[in-house]
Amino acid sequence: MFIDSHCHIDFPELAARMPELRAKMAENKVTHALCVSVDLPDFPRVLALAEQYPNIYASVGVHPDYEETPEPTVEQLVALARHPKIVAIGETGLDYYRLEGDLEWQRERFRTHIRASRASGKPLIIHTRSASEDTIRIMREEGAGTDNGGVAGVMHCFTESLEVARASMAMGFYISFSGIVTFKSAKELQAVALEVPLDRMLIETDSPYLAPVPYRGRMNEPGYVAHVGEFIAKLKGVTVEEVAAATTANFFKLFSAASA
Repeated sequence: MFIDSHCHIDFPELAARMPELRAKMAENKVTHALCVSVDLPDFPRVLALAEQYPNIYASVGVHPDYEETPEPTVEQLVALARHPKIVAIGETGLDYYRLEGDLEWQRERFRTHIRASRASGKPLIIHTRSASEDTIRIMREEGAGTDNGGVAGVMHCFTESLEVARASMAMGFYISFSGIVTFKSAKELQAVALEVPLDRMLIETDSPYLAPVPYRGRMNEPGYVAHVGEFIAKLKGVTVEEVAAATTANFFKLFSAASA
């Protein structure tokens, strides 16, 4: 019924609990999960999970927060993305919230991932925080998105404005909402979610972070994505089944290398 389109279940605190996580997924009708890469040294454990479990997929990429880590090349990313369980490039993007100083290296890393997406034909998973203007600018300059002859993608764990959401959707990107949208304090984000059409929406946990209500403050896990879907349904005044069907269809349309 539901798919967790972005999680980090390779992180040790979750990987050690895989039987329990998978049981909770089944209990909450979460059929698949996308385990997202954050750097190349740890990429093998991401891929190993995807190879072990048929309903888990993987991406390859280097997170913008990871400063002291090997820089990927376009050629490396494209080569790794050839594996049949790798369905996306990322997560990549820009994050000016945690890091200061000259962040040109971050912008160059982002460009590398966009070029790898175009070369591989695999969609992008984009992280943007306190950097939306530069994120959209670089996406346009590098030809990210279907309107520029590139590949579609997703703005993951979206917390930006409706203007940013619309600019992203105009480039063929989906908007993914995490547990943040369920927080009482997230009124502005909830207003954005109301405006994003179901046919352009994904849901995620970003686990082990950002557990949704009623689990806020606890360690997050893929099974909890059902609560994000239920909240979106209530917010939009539609059935849970409609949200589940739409976001599941969107997942397989965007990540076309995945199989249902």
